[in-house]
Amino acid sequence: MNLDNLNDKQKEAVLNTDGPMLILAGAGSGKTKVLTTKIAYLIQENGVAPYNILAITFTNKAANEMKSRVEGMLDIDTKMIQISTFHSFGLSIIKRHYEKLGYKSNFTIIDADDSLLTIKRILKDMNLDPKFYNPKTIKNKISSAKNELMTPDDLDKYTCNEIDEVTVKVFKEYERKLKINNSLDFDDLLMLPIILFNEYSEVLKYYQERFKYILIDEYQDTNYVQYILTKMLSAKYKNICVVGDPDQSIYGFRGSNYKNILNFEKDYKNTKLILLEQNYRSTKNILSAANDIIKNNKNRKEKNLWTNNNNGDKIKYKRCSDEKDEANYVAQGVKKLMNDGVSLEEIAVLYRTNAQSRNIEEAFVRENIPYKVVGSLYFYNRKEIKDLICYLKLIYNTDDDISLNRIINVPRRGIGLKTIENLTTKSKILNESLFNTIDSGKELVFKNMILDLKNQSEELSLTELVDLILDKSGIRKELEDEDSIESQGRLENLEEFKSITRNFEDTYGVISLGEFLDEISLVSDIEEHKNQTNVVTLMTVHSAKGLEFDNVFIVGLEEGIFPHTMSLYSPDEIEEERRLCYVAITRARKKLDLINTKKRLYFGQDNYNPPSRFIGEISEEYLDKEDNKNDTFKNKYIRPKAKMNIDETEEYSLGEKVMHDEFGEGVIITVDKSILTIAFPHPIGIKKIMKGHKSLRKI
Repeated sequence: MNLDNLNDKQKEAVLNTDGPMLILAGAGSGKTKVLTTKIAYLIQENGVAPYNILAITFTNKAANEMKSRVEGMLDIDTKMIQISTFHSFGLSIIKRHYEKLGYKSNFTIIDADDSLLTIKRILKDMNLDPKFYNPKTIKNKISSAKNELMTPDDLDKYTCNEIDEVTVKVFKEYERKLKINNSLDFDDLLMLPIILFNEYSEVLKYYQERFKYILIDEYQDTNYVQYILTKMLSAKYKNICVVGDPDQSIYGFRGSNYKNILNFEKDYKNTKLILLEQNYRSTKNILSAANDIIKNNKNRKEKNLWTNNNNGDKIKYKRCSDEKDEANYVAQGVKKLMNDGVSLEEIAVLYRTNAQSRNIEEAFVRENIPYKVVGSLYFYNRKEIKDLICYLKLIYNTDDDISLNRIINVPRRGIGLKTIENLTTKSKILNESLFNTIDSGKELVFKNMILDLKNQSEELSLTELVDLILDKSGIRKELEDEDSIESQGRLENLEEFKSITRNFEDTYGVISLGEFLDEISLVSDIEEHKNQTNVVTLMTVHSAKGLEFDNVFIVGLEEGIFPHTMSLYSPDEIEEERRLCYVAITRARKKLDLINTKKRLYFGQDNYNPPSRFIGEISEEYLDKEDNKNDTFKNKYIRPKAKMNIDETEEYSLGEKVMHDEFGEGVIITVDKSILTIAFPHPIGIKKIMKGHKSLRKI
């Protein structure tokens, strides 16, 4: 097999096939090429059966790219190789062994919204106020528990307040409902295989024997349950190769633990360590700036990215007056690129939080710049599409109470809340699903319609079934009768859904309803934007992971925005914010603009935030500062801030340096009559009130 297109380190990673291997792959260093070449090499040169290889990554897009590349190297069907996401892999195990786990073959998977809705209903049934017992908080606690392999009884051991106690009660009822409904949530797709392996050693031995070679991409983003699953599978042969970059671990809020990759050499003795440090993506200036920032993190494995690319343009740093000025600066920058012949597909605007996109969008609309917002309401989350999918789920699994609750009165058929409450009470007494308790009234007409559709579904294609549902349910007629622009748009979305079913049928031939539901339940948000072309991409930095663009604008680089205000008191969270900034910068190939504002209207309040500390960590030689000579805020001054009452006769001005006896040197960031707001370079407590001004003096 010809490996001439690999550099020495990449080649070394491919040729070493047995035993544990840790590949630390910096941004743009060709890790996907290494992984796919390694898979092809194992098959073609080492004679490993495709059936014995497991390759895991984090998104469907990445998995499909890996499959495509391997197919390009070998004349084999990649279906023989298990290349998938963790969740898809977990689902495949559950589908094979559902009986051992106590499920029926037609189980369904609920999404995050339906999971939250279920928790809200449980709180209502328990007469608990959702304003006090936040459903999202409880959902997150349950999800975190499952990702730590904890049952409700396990979690009960760690309760320390009333919220925790309520969470345990809700958790127990939530699990009961899912089991009765023959449903799983996304966390179950990872947790249940481990439960299965622990209870049935012969099943674990089967998978250990089958997957003799295991490759894990983005290992720095694994959480505890993924870490345990990987250890269990690789325990026999230890032919495990993990690829990742602790400097790009940015999903701590989802439970990922970058220490999994830092501790890999402790977990697996005699690990072969390979550093991929040559970057093929960015210019030297962009790469040097990224290195300048990330070297300030303490919890990392030392590496230094380098490139043979040219120096490129310096990084533009612009400090705007406010958020409107910032948005206009970006819009004008994009227009200049357009005039220079740059494709809009090669331009991205990145921000820390979704709320920052609004001003950019308004500026783009004014300037007639086509754009898309990744992470906005996407196709599968539109109401009419979720309704249709719930019809399909209920037809497939009539025990699915979550789907039934959503569509029993969609379109309106005179089934009220009281009827549903009575059914819920009856189902609890009988310990049955809602569907099985229906025996009269309009709800029985609905039940018979679903059963009729279920019978016909066995003879119809997916596309024909969707058409029949739209007619039989009355959804199509209701939208046609409404005859509005909105209803027309919803009808068009439902018709577009048939494009999805047709595509599945064209790709896979005859595909069952269950297989189709499994596939669409695992679709990632970002993939749904892949058909939008020739537009500027607006997205959060988290959404940008794994992507790259010739031209990148990063906005809102201010203390309290990026790094986020919630991170300012935690050294670990500041390090994650710094990794996030590193990811943002390394998305750029050719040109990079870093932008912030002196004043920002944010969540209804005027904020005067100093520039982000990350700007100050970049060497001046890589920056082209535009109109920032009068910038009085220095990078070392950060929030939190203190407010101080002063004598009105004293004269203090914006940006003036002051000295405080207790907190040291600070800088004034707002002046409001006799009250100063002062930013200090270390935490002192948000809005701490300090009376008197004798301890404050000008520098």
